[in-house]
Amino acid sequence: MKFAVFDIGGTSLKMGVVTDKGDILASDKADNEGSREAILGAILDWLEKNPGCEGIAVSVPGYVDPHNGFVSMGGTVRAFDDFHLSKWLTEKTSLPATVENDAHCALLAERWLGKARNMSDFLMITIGTGLGGAAFCNDALVRGKQDRAGEFGCLLVARPAGGSVSHYTMGDNCTMTALRKSYALHSGRDVDEVSGKDVFSGWDNKEPVATRLVTTFYQDLCAGIYNLANVFDPECIFLGGGITEREDFLEEVKFHLAWFGKTIPVDTATFGNDSGMLGAAWHFLQSNQRDTHG
Repeated sequence: MKFAVFDIGGTSLKMGVVTDKGDILASDKADNEGSREAILGAILDWLEKNPGCEGIAVSVPGYVDPHNGFVSMGGTVRAFDDFHLSKWLTEKTSLPATVENDAHCALLAERWLGKARNMSDFLMITIGTGLGGAAFCNDALVRGKQDRAGEFGCLLVARPAGGSVSHYTMGDNCTMTALRKSYALHSGRDVDEVSGKDVFSGWDNKEPVATRLVTTFYQDLCAGIYNLANVFDPECIFLGGGITEREDFLEEVKFHLAWFGKTIPVDTATFGNDSGMLGAAWHFLQSNQRDTHG
């Protein structure tokens, strides 16, 4: 069995064809400018180029009802607010479709095929355009009353001093978006001219501005990790997102985490940027199994 998988992110759309064993048969990606029509068009084009798929699995940021594929809030892709994505896909293609939150998908990929295969308690933090999270406790994904559990980006990194509370959260301070904006502001450049690699290149070259910004980024990230470790007592906290491809990333996290004086097992996600697609595939398989067996 094979099916088409899609990971809708804040800056790109990842597309693939995956088997029920987790083998990725084909993959590609396209720029994502936040246009719902463009994203949906790219999905349909991929399906046309890859015939024979028996279903569609989607990973998307924001608040998602995993049972019916309704996106009530699209996170970093607000064009999907209040949109019944799975219903639309099925109507257009006649294929069964499932939709799941992107951080949940990253966690499910780790549980299905990654380092957490034998773990009953672990967490996932995804760092990218935004910051997402997911918790797996007592052998089950924690969803919460409204399927919104794991919104680690809402954790405070400092006491709010004024203005919007969101300005003091991990989601506003521990992301590539935050680093790029701050670096652009201090270097007098447009944010579109600054990449995450530019910021970390400055850090590697000991530029004062980059050193200050990246140090603060790591300190805030590790404060969140410290809090989560004490709340959940996990076997491991996995970190996902493009930043984890940085060779020294994990060691730099551990260096800053040591200041907190608590041994906290952290590791990078096994499948990097493929985690979302693989987790979406696993969610599809589990949902299809439930539908088949009742």
